[in-house]
Amino acid sequence: MTGRTPLLPPTRPEICLIACAEAWRDNGEVLASPMGLIPSFGARLAKRTFAPDLLLTDGEAMLVGLDGTVEGWLPYRRHLTMVTGGRRHVMMGASQIDRYGNQNISCIGDWERPARQLLGVRGAPVNTLNNPVSYWVPKHSTRVFVERVDMVSGVGYDRAAAAGPSATRYHRLPRVVSDLGVFDFDTPDRSMRLASVHPGVTVAQVREATGFELAVPDEVPYTREPSAAELRLIREVIDPRGLREREVRTAAA
Repeated sequence: MTGRTPLLPPTRPEICLIACAEAWRDNGEVLASPMGLIPSFGARLAKRTFAPDLLLTDGEAMLVGLDGTVEGWLPYRRHLTMVTGGRRHVMMGASQIDRYGNQNISCIGDWERPARQLLGVRGAPVNTLNNPVSYWVPKHSTRVFVERVDMVSGVGYDRAAAAGPSATRYHRLPRVVSDLGVFDFDTPDRSMRLASVHPGVTVAQVREATGFELAVPDEVPYTREPSAAELRLIREVIDPRGLREREVRTAAA
């Protein structure tokens, strides 16, 4: 009798990967701009399964297929049109993020004399004001999830609202994914809410690792696990070398 080898249970990195992939569900034909290994694998998984219209690039000027084969040219003028018209969904990292989704990738400490210089503001303000932006945090801690960011790079809901309609037209932060859970801003004041915890994680653990008071519903579900077909895609096609394990500590879900 022959058959496939039984699958081992999903690991924490694989749970994180599926949570990142879910950010692009029902997005339609938009440009996916994942930053980071697990978000990149998540975008590829989404396109292979429930988001076939998703557009992927080589990170520069070419549209690519599932195997990386060039499918077309993405001239800068078209890319700019998509960026400024809400037709791109970015998943960025965050050195700091606060309860309203303000993100910092610029510096730690006072801007005039920072304790640490980071990437700089880069395109974060334009990204957040012009198209949906989600965030990926591979190590959830009070150093990242802070009461107040040291410098605003990506614009959160409170600052976008204060700036008025021109800032809120395309501004949307669909989700934040960390190695502990998934978060959204589906609250009356647009503050961060715990949407799900990854299997093996408790609400208490998430609260302890967060530097501000999260909105927590009475019942917090577990983040969905990959299906058997999705697991095989992750392990055999998308990331056969297991590079996902480098971003998140391996743990059975």
